[in-house]
Amino acid sequence: MTSLNGIWLTRYLFQRSLGLIYLMAFLVTLNQFRPLLGSRGLLPALDFMKQVRFWESPSLFYFFTKDSAFTIAAWGGVFLSCLAISGFSDRYSLWFSMSVWGALWLLYLSFVNVGQVFYGFGWESILLEAGFYTIFLGSSSVEPPPLMLWMQRWLLFRIMFGAGLIKLRGDACWRDLTCLNYHYETQPMPNPLSWYFHWAPEWTHRAGVVFNHVAELVVPFGYFVPGTTGAVAGMITILFQLLIMASGNLSWLNALTLVLTIPLFNDRWLRGFVPVEAAIQSPMGMGLQAATMAVTLVVAWLSLRPIGNMLSPRQIMNTTYNPFHLVGTYGAFGGITRTRYEVIIEGTEETPTASTVWKPYEFKGKPGDPRRLPPVIAPYHLRLDWLMWFAAMSGPGQHPWFFHLMAKLLQNDPETLSLLKMNPFPHHAPLYVRAELYEYHFTTPAEKNQMGSWWKRQRVGEYFPAVSLATPGFHRALAQMDWL
Repeated sequence: MTSLNGIWLTRYLFQRSLGLIYLMAFLVTLNQFRPLLGSRGLLPALDFMKQVRFWESPSLFYFFTKDSAFTIAAWGGVFLSCLAISGFSDRYSLWFSMSVWGALWLLYLSFVNVGQVFYGFGWESILLEAGFYTIFLGSSSVEPPPLMLWMQRWLLFRIMFGAGLIKLRGDACWRDLTCLNYHYETQPMPNPLSWYFHWAPEWTHRAGVVFNHVAELVVPFGYFVPGTTGAVAGMITILFQLLIMASGNLSWLNALTLVLTIPLFNDRWLRGFVPVEAAIQSPMGMGLQAATMAVTLVVAWLSLRPIGNMLSPRQIMNTTYNPFHLVGTYGAFGGITRTRYEVIIEGTEETPTASTVWKPYEFKGKPGDPRRLPPVIAPYHLRLDWLMWFAAMSGPGQHPWFFHLMAKLLQNDPETLSLLKMNPFPHHAPLYVRAELYEYHFTTPAEKNQMGSWWKRQRVGEYFPAVSLATPGFHRALAQMDWL
């Protein structure tokens, strides 16, 4: 029997839950890495590796440069994630458990470090940092190392408190309690409930901002108090994350944050939810004790820069200070956009004239057709859709992958089209493609009842001119990339 105040169940639940997050991450990689970053992708990883030295961005793919290596590694990550979820990884020896978790970390690090802008999201580093500490959590037959669970608490603190500070120092709407007047409409990828959150009474928006400040600036200090105080802090954080998940699609960021609250609960709190008996446990060996102490000392040293960043009035967010993505600084939504812009890509089968009918491409997650209900995507991550949200805030010249995307659509490239929801040219490629910029707003309740649309939009102007494969600049670029 496990002690009511022990942490065997804590480790048991944490490892399996983190395995689920890893599984989601590798499934995303399996489906999207080659279209985005393969040898004929939008930003080929091989080109990146020719320009960046191994130690600047270490990855196994410096040694295995075929597209097949990406697929094999992604399937390997899926398999290892299943070992972690099922508990097979920690059923046997300590070294087998450490090997499984170490391989998961190394494989995902290899993808992130060559993934460029498509893997430049804060939750990639959070997953890698959490995964690294989990290597040293041990197997079910060994006493759990408390220090490694405390490292997860420290990670959770930096995520939450860093996010709170960046908001308080950033956009004025966090201080005057008006940010949620805009956020639900302008966030990267709304979900079906976002419209309802947006049109909720004004007081709920202000109360939501106040709750945000409490959850991110006050509650995190409770993470370091053992027992009931830490557990209550964990429950408040869980409620906060569930509300965010209900109001939008933020990939697996919120799900991962929920997983990181598990170390705040000991076996007494978890016994009713995890009806599993502890295995017979042997004391930690000298090797594991030495390893956990070494990791703790390294984390303490690496924490100096994140702490300095949090204390600085010029705080930055989502930054790693080493190529292994350990002990970074995190944060989200320091600034809130007031107006939503969307890039709508269209194609035509004829030479453009004033009367040309253009057919739009539809993405899987981001808004396009105003009548379409915003989908539920999270915790899955649509990387191209997220980059389209960033692209709408600036010109295409700042996003080289967008040029490549337009070229791929002119070729009806199957891998690129697999990233989209709908291809308006299923039988043959379009002759021309272009991109238009629109301003989007949620319809009011009255407009929704009348029109049946979730969005209303107005054209702002041209985002990318109409081009064909014969357009001189396009043709020359495609020939240089060997895409013709």
